[in-house]
Amino acid sequence: MISGKFLGARGGSLANAVKAVDYFTDLKTKRGLNIVATNNSWGGGGFSTALLEAIRRANAANILFVAAAGNSGTDNDTTASYPSNYDVDNVIAVAAIDKTGTLASFSQFGKTTVDLGAPGVGVWSTTAFNGYSSYNGTSMATPHVTGAAALYAASNPGAMAATIKTAILSSAVPTASLAGKTVTGGRLDAGGF
Repeated sequence: MISGKFLGARGGSLANAVKAVDYFTDLKTKRGLNIVATNNSWGGGGFSTALLEAIRRANAANILFVAAAGNSGTDNDTTASYPSNYDVDNVIAVAAIDKTGTLASFSQFGKTTVDLGAPGVGVWSTTAFNGYSSYNGTSMATPHVTGAAALYAASNPGAMAATIKTAILSSAVPTASLAGKTVTGGRLDAGGF
């Protein structure tokens, strides 16, 4: 696991987002590190050709780009939310569900633009100074899917990004609250592939 931080207390810049995506692509293509996927628990801003091209470079390097769908409770099919709405083969867009499998009220969705749901309500996370806190958001759901990609890659060395994405999406458990709201109509099942 390698972190790449471009956001701070005052947000971040698009230029630094592009640098962050390219950093991981370069680690794989120039240094030979086995980068399987990047977790992109962030969003904001409009469409950017520069970011689209960075995601395409990651795709060419066989790196998944797992992205939070957003927390405005809106339909990403109608109003695009970036970076989850970039139409590149390596993007997996993630909605948030609660412990009962219900789509979170804040979670963005999209029958053609958001791939699946994952736990994003009441998720315990590490915090500064060795603490833990419970959080809600698609930013909490996204790491579950990124972790599943890493688990699949560990069990299937050399698997292509497209193969990993297909395994994750095809093993999604049908979930009533996600039917017609996500591409798969289901939630992550990391043990299903």
